[in-house]
Amino acid sequence: MTEETELPSSMGNVARRELALQGLTRLEQFDGMSESALLAIHGVGPKALRILREHLESRGSTLRP
Repeated sequence: MTEETELPSSMGNVARRELALQGLTRLEQFDGMSESALLAIHGVGPKALRILREHLESRGSTLRP
């Protein structure tokens, strides 16, 4: 799978693939999303969530707890 995504490669392939299947490929799409909704997606665990949160915060965006 070679979809265009700006999700961090450090998240892991499964998390990135499953997020892409949900249509989530750009960081701005996550602004204001809830952490629990993301954790409900297969392959998205605490590590992927932490990495995503760090990248969002560096851009001035956040996740909802």
